[in-house]
Amino acid sequence: MGDSKTTIEEHFSQITEPRESNKSHKLLDIITIALCATICGCDGWIQMEEFARSKQEWFESFLDLPHGIPSDDTFARVFAAIDPDEFQKAFISWVKVIQTMTRGEIVAIDGKTLRRSHDRSAGKKPIHMVSAWACENHMVLGQVKTEAKSNEIRAIPRLLDLLDIQDCIITIDAMGCQKSIAGQIVDQGADYVLALKGNQGRLHEDIDLFFQDALASDFKDMKHEFWQGVDGDHGRIETRRYWATSDLAWLPETKTWKGLNSAVMVHRTREVNDKVVSETAYYISSLESDPKLMAKAIRGHWGIENRLHWVLDVSFREDESRVRKDHAPQNLAVLRHMALNMLKREKSKRISIKTKRLKAGWDNHFLQKVLQA
Repeated sequence: MGDSKTTIEEHFSQITEPRESNKSHKLLDIITIALCATICGCDGWIQMEEFARSKQEWFESFLDLPHGIPSDDTFARVFAAIDPDEFQKAFISWVKVIQTMTRGEIVAIDGKTLRRSHDRSAGKKPIHMVSAWACENHMVLGQVKTEAKSNEIRAIPRLLDLLDIQDCIITIDAMGCQKSIAGQIVDQGADYVLALKGNQGRLHEDIDLFFQDALASDFKDMKHEFWQGVDGDHGRIETRRYWATSDLAWLPETKTWKGLNSAVMVHRTREVNDKVVSETAYYISSLESDPKLMAKAIRGHWGIENRLHWVLDVSFREDESRVRKDHAPQNLAVLRHMALNMLKREKSKRISIKTKRLKAGWDNHFLQKVLQA
């Protein structure tokens, strides 16, 4: 497997051995097989064992496997016991080596609930993973677990602490529109574009009134910039209008939000089969007033839904996973992120992620290319 084995070994060999006894199979062998199995379409422990047995000769060409292929019980036991913080840090360390962050990279932060990771008999709620997604490079940069969506406010700062976001633009939905989070982003050398809703007291109301008054007067005597984008396909036309201003001297909150430089109003209109739906949204940002850049960041944010969460559900069937025991759901979620990053980086085939997973399972040569991407 060449360089890919070296890279995986470099970043995952430092994970603490969680087993006190019955260590017939090497931890790194178990992790490597599980990663390959996840890349190739396996969604559970039994599938991992059967996959490994079908490719035992191939695995023996680069893994030690002193006692052959691990059983499904071994995969389940090990991933339930691995320290999830160590596993997550190993993932982030690995990403930093394979991923070169470009200046101005848009990093979207958002959460996703693993719906069937709950265990009612044990009183365990489904876990909620908050992830960081590089919108232009299409890579998961890191993730942290929280017990509920409402705890994203505490999870986001922990995730930011793990990441090198220097010179990036961080986008977060209204849940993460918090003064402390904005301040942390600026302190880490990045900019922010934060969705604004009613969770910030009068701030949303004040900016709403400000822009509505400006619209009524056709922005007379108000310094601002405007940009418009139009998309259309399959009978749908979407028009997005962006008004951005750095004229915020009148806003008291400017002094209490670190780095706050501009506010943006976005008006979206969708026309489908003669039906028109409109909505207006507001954002605050540390960027200077540049509606085209704001549009790129705001539109880019939805990449985490379309290119990460949707793919995890459709191609990896994440919401159907019934893995629930101890740390296994969190560790398996990180493994899926790692597999997705590798599949995204392999560009020799212009095919879907789902088809790439199948092809990697059929073709050892292609699987090796994915591992080395």
